[in-house]
Amino acid sequence: MAFVYYAIIAVHVLACLFLIGVVLLQQGKSQDLASAFGGGGTQTAFGPRGSANVLSRATTILAGVFMVTSLSLSMVRPRSGTILDTVKTPAASPTPARSAGPAPATTLPAQSAAPAPGAPAATAPPASPSSR
Repeated sequence: MAFVYYAIIAVHVLACLFLIGVVLLQQGKSQDLASAFGGGGTQTAFGPRGSANVLSRATTILAGVFMVTSLSLSMVRPRSGTILDTVKTPAASPTPARSAGPAPATTLPAQSAAPAPGAPAATAPPASPSSR
């Protein structure tokens, strides 16, 4: 299985390199890259329009090989663990058992603005000399 994986990687890398080269050799709107290295060499080798057909066909084939090898690498890859497999999950803390009955109601004393009858009135703290 490892041999198949590395063979697909080799084909994938070669397809990537050839695809880069073929795309750079294609003729642009003004001139192609091949004319920069000797001027019009592709015109004489393939004819006036032959290079466009050969290079576009090669681009299509290499793009197909690139896609097929990309998909096959994702399916054939060794099933080793990922970095997320090494992360330890925290252990769940045990929760106390609850009784089947309703929870006891807790009531807080109501606070009112006016003091209750018979209760001493709240007094303000004495003012400090620096606050005058």
